[in-house]
Amino acid sequence: MLGQLFSDIGAIWARYGTVYLSGIGNTLLLATVATLIGCLIGFVCGILQTIPCAPGDPLLKRVLLTLLRGLIRAYVEVFRGTPMILQAVFIYYGLPYFFGVTFKDIWTVSILVVSINTGAYMAESVRGGIMSIDPGQFEGAKAIGMNHFQTMLYIILPQTLRNIMPQIGNNYIINVKDTSVMFIIGFQDFFAVHKMVSGAVFKYFPSAFLEMGGYLFLTLLASFLLRKLEKKLQGSANYELVNTDQLVMTAGNYQYPGAAPYEEKSRDYQGEKP
Repeated sequence: MLGQLFSDIGAIWARYGTVYLSGIGNTLLLATVATLIGCLIGFVCGILQTIPCAPGDPLLKRVLLTLLRGLIRAYVEVFRGTPMILQAVFIYYGLPYFFGVTFKDIWTVSILVVSINTGAYMAESVRGGIMSIDPGQFEGAKAIGMNHFQTMLYIILPQTLRNIMPQIGNNYIINVKDTSVMFIIGFQDFFAVHKMVSGAVFKYFPSAFLEMGGYLFLTLLASFLLRKLEKKLQGSANYELVNTDQLVMTAGNYQYPGAAPYEEKSRDYQGEKP
């Protein structure tokens, strides 16, 4: 039985291998682009949700932040609480139905659906990552005169990015698999190729076996590369302690060119003559 299975898989690959590779390329491209855009959406939403708002702030600021946070919360709950396949159907078929908006490029719709779905999950990850930073770092930045934008840009967000990198990688791996639902709107990804090939050769299981092996290989490779990236961001495991203050001269005091020696200046100051 196994010999027959691998024989069928070999025959299918020999005939449709280039089609499978094309589907894999489309899957990886869609997952990568959509994850990057989704991360950008998530960072924007996460930052907006963590802007400080005190009762003494101007009324306009408080109203705008309350409105923005309400809209972000609704966006997150809707797109986290509904399946991506139905989101694709609603956007691709629903927008033309209600608003007359038509999409001529299937790539645009696919990237839009996966990006906003990823952004909904990333928004909560970024918000949690920002809140996990020690509040003392916010206070320290404020003490040296940094505003909120500078604090987020130079101190908080770099640490947040490092802390949530595992979640970003997890979302990317999920997208590699979940982009398979885009076949519902005609996107030619890896899974759509399987549907087409299995219907052409009337051998569903060999094609499904090949499909499963392909997805497993892609996710394992992505996990390996993401672990390497996480390790790179963590920095070195060993650090060399600095025993000297780099701001202090290692020998003597600095003398300006042409200045009198320190002993002469000291005697002059005390009223002594050389």
